[in-house]
Amino acid sequence: MDLATTFFANDVPTRAPRYAERSTPDPEFAWRALEEIDYGLMLVSPDGLVQHANHLARHELARARFLRIERGMVTSQSPQQKEEVARGIRLAARGRRQMLSLRHARESLPVACVPLFQPYEGESASVLLMLARRTGSKNLALSFFAREHRLSPTEEAVLRALCDGLDVHEIAVAHGVCESTLRTQVRSLRDKTDSGSIRQLVQRVAALPPVVPCGLRGDSPSLSTD
Repeated sequence: MDLATTFFANDVPTRAPRYAERSTPDPEFAWRALEEIDYGLMLVSPDGLVQHANHLARHELARARFLRIERGMVTSQSPQQKEEVARGIRLAARGRRQMLSLRHARESLPVACVPLFQPYEGESASVLLMLARRTGSKNLALSFFAREHRLSPTEEAVLRALCDGLDVHEIAVAHGVCESTLRTQVRSLRDKTDSGSIRQLVQRVAALPPVVPCGLRGDSPSLSTD
């Protein structure tokens, strides 16, 4: 019995609740946990066979811009990027973490290839692909943050635009207001959140837990298997 087990064993009540009798969690809960994370997550075999994808990953695959499904395998569009994805997965299966930057027109999507094992255990049976969060998507953590600090709907919209990388001038144009009005709203944002700068405010939002909005969970578009 290790130190952590010994420590927590002393805190176990005489009559433990019924759920504590389970020695291991139901595997279904692992899949449910992936659905609650606001990033596209995909489990694939070393040769790229898709084993599981959460709803955000399924949406990205269905759009077939950066990643797509061919005969059950995850791949990309151009021959060069197809090889890049396959190589990243192969190396991750051997224990070498990889970061890919896939491109579609003028957009890019960073994808991390993560081995799910320790190097001494041999080749991994699964590789985790972690897709970067897309800008402009609904960020529930930001909504919680806005509610906690009692931001107005307009202030929340300004904060969301700042977190998407827009500057004051771009946000003012998008909202149809003059820059002085927008700067007043930004000042109010900083005061309400006790942030010393816009950068600090954006960093605080970026560090929030990636919670998925309820409306985004559930069925996703069917994936092409051409």
